[in-house]
Amino acid sequence: MDILTQFMIEAVILCEIGGVIGIVLGVIGGNVVGLLMEVPAIIPWEWVGIGILVCSVVGFVFGVYPAWKASNLDPIEALRFE
Repeated sequence: MDILTQFMIEAVILCEIGGVIGIVLGVIGGNVVGLLMEVPAIIPWEWVGIGILVCSVVGFVFGVYPAWKASNLDPIEALRFE
């Protein structure tokens, strides 16, 4: 069960890091476009929250199978094939 938890946490954190990088790049890009068009840039905080939530769900959904598969392996057998 510890391996399952570790894999799930890792999958969600990796997706969250990607989401934060995407949000930062989006805010920077929006500010640059706003400056070029001479209009104020508006950051929709609701969509930032939704983006983080979607990243968490994606990390959870796509981390379930690998985490479940890894947690069912015998550690000695798993390490033997590396």
